[in-house]
Amino acid sequence: MPDEDLVELKFRLYDGTDIGPFQYSPASTVAMLKERVVAEWPKDKKIAPKAANDVKLINAGKILENSKTVGQCRTPFGELSNTVITMHVVVQPTLAKAKSEKKVDEAPRKTMCRCSIL
Repeated sequence: MPDEDLVELKFRLYDGTDIGPFQYSPASTVAMLKERVVAEWPKDKKIAPKAANDVKLINAGKILENSKTVGQCRTPFGELSNTVITMHVVVQPTLAKAKSEKKVDEAPRKTMCRCSIL
């Protein structure tokens, strides 16, 4: 496969640091990109994804779907050649985890009357 067919991507984290750049085939899926981001995530960050499902990739203002390919995601940049495309990474814990944490936080609250009669 010639080098000119490859797409060069880097991933911008929440604090402005980058992972990459890496070269990918246009047939690579967004799910594969997410796996790579999780594998390459810096160990010194406070916020870190536990799985690929915790990561959202954003390109050109759109959240990318796992089934899309790199070739489909770079469509707005088709006229630019030999450039690195930056995708933003958002870490969002899975919904089941967030719900269970919310239930734990609400459990200690008790409703009590605090009326005073003068």
